[in-house]
Amino acid sequence: MTTNYNFSIWEKESFVHYHHAIIGGGIVGLHTAIALKNKFPTHSVILLEKGLLPTGASTKNAGFACMGSATELLDDLSKSSPNEVLALFEMRRKGLADTRQLLGDDAIGYQANGSYELLNENDVHAIGKIEALNTFLSPLIQENAFTINNTIIAQNKFDINYFKTAIQNNLEGELHTGKLVKSLLHYAMHLGIEVRTGCNVSGIDEITNGVNIICNTSTEQAMVLRATTVCICTNAFTKQLLPNIDLEPGRGQVLVTKPIGNLAFKGIYHLEQGYYYFREINNRVLFGGGRNLDFDKEATTSFAINEAIINDLQFKLANYILPHTPHEIDYTWTGIMAFGNNTKTPIIQKYSPHIYLAVRCGGMGVAFGSEMGRQVAELINY
Repeated sequence: MTTNYNFSIWEKESFVHYHHAIIGGGIVGLHTAIALKNKFPTHSVILLEKGLLPTGASTKNAGFACMGSATELLDDLSKSSPNEVLALFEMRRKGLADTRQLLGDDAIGYQANGSYELLNENDVHAIGKIEALNTFLSPLIQENAFTINNTIIAQNKFDINYFKTAIQNNLEGELHTGKLVKSLLHYAMHLGIEVRTGCNVSGIDEITNGVNIICNTSTEQAMVLRATTVCICTNAFTKQLLPNIDLEPGRGQVLVTKPIGNLAFKGIYHLEQGYYYFREINNRVLFGGGRNLDFDKEATTSFAINEAIINDLQFKLANYILPHTPHEIDYTWTGIMAFGNNTKTPIIQKYSPHIYLAVRCGGMGVAFGSEMGRQVAELINY
């Protein structure tokens, strides 16, 4: 393979050859790099990220330390086997616990302020299934995951006509996404992992003893790096490198208000099988979701705003969440997740002799990240 990059002898000897390369510098990529460096302390590990910040959803999510709402888990049980649902629940639980142990709660802004699912008339039937759901999860946890909370709606000044009751999730918490990613980055660099941002990997070419990684540079020169193994952790953007992978992007719309004086609530909240979610942060309300209003249009890697969904979020915020509270929208953003066809199970596998995958987080990268990194590192024996 040829390259136009003007390497010096020093660059060739110090910046081209690596034992392990990870493509994608988000939560999963950082955990994968850390797991590989811990497994192979003497090996060189490089992390390649095309943006100056992680590109997909790692720094654009809502910061939910999320185990899954009751109606979401009930919906999962209607579509997947009980064993699959239990395995995913355990993966979330263990992943969050491992992340907290690795970095510490203060470093990631973790708080156990509680999680609640607010039920409207379409979801209130879930109340009758809570006991069975707790029994279902009992092999994994010693306490009841879910309890009924009939006071939180009025207490927090939500619309008591729209929301009929609430389910409290006793296992969830919240965290600061920026602090999480920054702490992972600092931890990775402390271990000696090299991090390259602004490195857009445009192609990979597997050869006999490794992989050539083609990187575009700001000077429009093609740079080729060489690694013995490559882990692809690009989630929704994986098809740009491997077009036949079974995943589809899913865009998430988010808005945040200006600070609100005397805001009535804290904690994190779910609506409608987890398709909507909101939380308080620094006296602001962060509200996101609505992908279910337009699945086809939201199956994209474009970061554009979907005005119809943003309008729906604004309507729900004004009428159901803050019906008696004046507020202003400060700004909006989008993040890009990745989902499977008829499955929530992430892809963690050896793709070819030197290429490995840890992708398709299903919107649960905050919870799955450390487990995905650990599991894909276990597959690598070199």
